[in-house]
Amino acid sequence: MEDSEELAREVLRVFEERDLKLATAESCTGGLVSAALTDIAGSSKIFERGFVTYSNEAKAEMLDVSSETLAAFGAVSAETAREMAAGALAHSNADIAVSITGVAGPGGGTPEKPVGLVWFAVATKDTRATAEKREFADLGRAAIRRESVITALRLLLAAAQAMRP
Repeated sequence: MEDSEELAREVLRVFEERDLKLATAESCTGGLVSAALTDIAGSSKIFERGFVTYSNEAKAEMLDVSSETLAAFGAVSAETAREMAAGALAHSNADIAVSITGVAGPGGGTPEKPVGLVWFAVATKDTRATAEKREFADLGRAAIRRESVITALRLLLAAAQAMRP
């Protein structure tokens, strides 16, 4: 299992090298990605802000996720994840934003959206938000959230490395 602290340190190192700032928009992780980054001294140079938008109302009010998107696709969807990442970017001074929305369980899953389904999106100042789906299976709430943090950190690292220095 990959260590989230080591990965968070690498994210901060690459962002600092490239003079980039980041923002997070978290639902099912409840701020764990932000915590992984801000647990490291000096992260304030890189971490611009984090949004914990657990409810649909928070997603709409803080990140401009449209009520039409939420009604048509639900909170756990590519469309919502993309709008969350774009909203975090629009409401911050970040260069890159990551979003996470999913079903961590133990309840709340459906046949269409089972426990362990998590959508991620990354938005940058240069590109439209892109979404990625992960199905972690029903590993238990803590494990799903831990794997989601690691995935979000990997996505941030890849996005920073893809940007022109």
